[in-house]
Amino acid sequence: MITIVYPYRNREIKRIQRSIDSLAQQSKQNFKVVFIDYGSEEKSAEAAETLLKKYNFASYTYLPVKDQPWNKCKALNYAVKKMDSGYCFVADIDMIFHSQFTAVLEQHLDPNKATYFQVGFLSEQETKKDKTFESYEINFKTNEEATGMTLFPVSYLKEINGFDEFFHFWGAEDTDIHNRLKNDGCQVEYYDEKLLMLHQWHPNYRKRETKTLNKELQLSGIVEINHQHLLHNLKTKATKVNPKGWGNVMVDIELNELQSFPVSTLYNEKKLIDYFLYQQLSNAKNQILAIEIKENPVHATAKYKLKKQLGKKVPQFYSLKEINDQILLHIVSFYHTNPYIYQVKENPSSIIFKIKT
Repeated sequence: MITIVYPYRNREIKRIQRSIDSLAQQSKQNFKVVFIDYGSEEKSAEAAETLLKKYNFASYTYLPVKDQPWNKCKALNYAVKKMDSGYCFVADIDMIFHSQFTAVLEQHLDPNKATYFQVGFLSEQETKKDKTFESYEINFKTNEEATGMTLFPVSYLKEINGFDEFFHFWGAEDTDIHNRLKNDGCQVEYYDEKLLMLHQWHPNYRKRETKTLNKELQLSGIVEINHQHLLHNLKTKATKVNPKGWGNVMVDIELNELQSFPVSTLYNEKKLIDYFLYQQLSNAKNQILAIEIKENPVHATAKYKLKKQLGKKVPQFYSLKEINDQILLHIVSFYHTNPYIYQVKENPSSIIFKIKT
């Protein structure tokens, strides 16, 4: 039995349906689907769960992390850690599968080898159409440099502690796990004999990134940071990662504890933010820190602006976007294994950060 794992958050239902329907039409029903919802909003989660119930080969699991950044690695590791043995294929909600896909997967089951597959990308216009697999017009095909969509021996994934959970948002995790598997003695093979997958179009993460504070959690420069981490693991010939544990996520009881904990207000003055990050947060032990960061009203006054223009000594302030990037970078680097909540609020704009140390 092959386990097909979908990591998911807040995508349109039609996209999911196209992908799962293509699995329902497989000539070889030799698989099960494990659908991991990594913190979708309530509406999206309910719609996804309702849809998945229609397929007897699929299970749906919701992880209560909607107020944390997207982490594909944690979603996948949560599923992998629960597998006893066998093989898993890491899917993508954007994929439409050829009817012979799982039959080909079966031919490539090997306890000492991982196999990744070529993908055909559809245009935005073509994605909106409902066609048979063979009828779609392909915009372009990937080559061996595109390292997603991989069939793994579960035993090897467990041996290297799964995917590297440092990688948040988007980028580099697929190439990294291929590199680490090779370092551990597992072969990695590329399959392009026949096109078996089509990718439904969507705007990429980089194009959605904004220079101002956004309710959709974003961290400026994270793609470049992820790439540097990929290069570090490659240079050091890393195999095992996640020294603080892997495949663990915040549970409901921890979420409820954080949600009910009251916040204290922290204004965006530079010295206050720096003290919080580099003293209070770094030295907190066995406690909950809960703050709501707001812009100090003084910052916007004519008196403050005049004093600053005249070169007089005035408090220094971070923008909320700068604070957002600093806190998220601290979380990614040091605290992502802790239970925490991170929210960007609107009208008026503020940041809420709660963490159990």
